[in-house]
Amino acid sequence: MRVLTVDEADGDVQKADLSIDLKKHHAPLTFLDKLAFWTVKSLRYPTDIFFQRRYGCGAMMLETVAAVPGMVGGLLLHRKSLRRFEHSGGWIKALLEEAENERMHLMTFMEVSQPRWYERALVFAVQGVFFNAYFLGYLISPKFAHRVVGYLEEEAIHSYTEFLKELDNENIENVPAPALAIDYWQLPEGSTLRDVVLVVRADEAHHRDVNHFASDIHYQGRELKEAPALLGYH
Repeated sequence: MRVLTVDEADGDVQKADLSIDLKKHHAPLTFLDKLAFWTVKSLRYPTDIFFQRRYGCGAMMLETVAAVPGMVGGLLLHRKSLRRFEHSGGWIKALLEEAENERMHLMTFMEVSQPRWYERALVFAVQGVFFNAYFLGYLISPKFAHRVVGYLEEEAIHSYTEFLKELDNENIENVPAPALAIDYWQLPEGSTLRDVVLVVRADEAHHRDVNHFASDIHYQGRELKEAPALLGYH
């Protein structure tokens, strides 16, 4: 029996660009932008209280939510493409690639931190609510939905930066990187959890840029297909 590689079983091999700007922030100016910004901010507080400084489990919860928007957006664009007999400008691929990348983040952190039974139950509840809310939100206003994800990714960058600080201060053990992560991100042998967090944070910065860009396109009164998707990051 042949063993499947990462490419065949759990996703294509990726190569993160660590030079990506981590400090970019989209200032919320319009009502919808402010609504998106404060919606994300309001979701952060209960998460911080629940997980406190258990960043591995917090990352696991974050990724179960972060993997939803790309799949929802890709699905809805896919259906639109079929109905209209038209291309998507690469956006279906870009959004589904985002969803797959976030799923690989989850698979990685599942190996690093073993979630407790009530945390697994919380994942079911949060994902169920978020999926339906985001699906409805995307149908009503794609520009709002993409802006929410843009701000969600900004918060993810902040969370992973705090994760790195805890690793550097030796408050969290810098364990060896899971083999899955080494294969997926083409990390050198001997890589550690810190190396994994660095590439995951870079991924989140890319997703931030993609979703803010998508929202800007809608704000201009255009459809996504009119502006080529930001492909070729990895």
